[in-house]
Amino acid sequence: MLHNYIEQFLHYCQASNFTAKSIEALTARLRQFDRYCQTLAIDSITDVSYEHLLAFVADFDTPSVHVKKSRVWTLHQFYHFLKLIQLIDENIATHIPYPKLVKKVPQYLTMTEFNLILRYFASQADTPHGLRNLIVIMLFGFLGLRLLSVLKLNVEDVDLEAGLLCIREKGSVRRLLPLPEILSQALASYLRTNDDPRGPLLLSKRRKRISERTVQDLLRTAIAKLGIEKHLHAHLFRHTAATYLNKVAGPDDTQQVLGHAARRNTVQYTHLNPDVYAVYMRKHPYMNL
Repeated sequence: MLHNYIEQFLHYCQASNFTAKSIEALTARLRQFDRYCQTLAIDSITDVSYEHLLAFVADFDTPSVHVKKSRVWTLHQFYHFLKLIQLIDENIATHIPYPKLVKKVPQYLTMTEFNLILRYFASQADTPHGLRNLIVIMLFGFLGLRLLSVLKLNVEDVDLEAGLLCIREKGSVRRLLPLPEILSQALASYLRTNDDPRGPLLLSKRRKRISERTVQDLLRTAIAKLGIEKHLHAHLFRHTAATYLNKVAGPDDTQQVLGHAARRNTVQYTHLNPDVYAVYMRKHPYMNL
């Protein structure tokens, strides 16, 4: 029933410069919505009621809270399009509330844990691939880069003379970050093993751009060897970088390094500074009772 409208909507999204990841999510959710509508005794999209939309968001295929949130966003966008092409008179989807996400206690690596990981990868940096792996950990832990930003890096993105790295972020955003001296030295050594002045920076054994799976495997191997009781993933390093940068530079610089447009996005990455908290507690008047 909705196939033609969905195709038109996806073309509209491409023309409106939606990201590829957004279009992928919209496609998946709208296919679910189409299947749901086929279970209803209706003949037209105009017969879909607000109650139907609520039932789809909450109950169809027993979704997780993240899927529910994605469905609400998809319906908001899809019904906005249907109103634009005058297929419906009112965007009833705008009244659907987003589900509340249960906030998890954020984790980050302690200095001891992070140093242990750095020493582990540094001990294997006597080969090009070992040095590559160390650079990946430094990019995660020093600069707080997202996994996809690290995977997208090209040789031409590194300017060792200026000590700068060009980062490609979500939404085709580009920005420059200063390189720590130790990371510049590691990159200089690594680039001497690569004769190509352009193309992927971090290479696999087949001289191709490394994949997300490659990074996951090297982190999984590290945590098994080191016995760290945390799930080691790229975003954990992003939390770690933000936490320690916030301790010395404050939230403004942390926001710039992480590349957040809004301060509220940075706050979730910056955890309570235990050093400041300890000083405060020693000064608290009730601590002497």
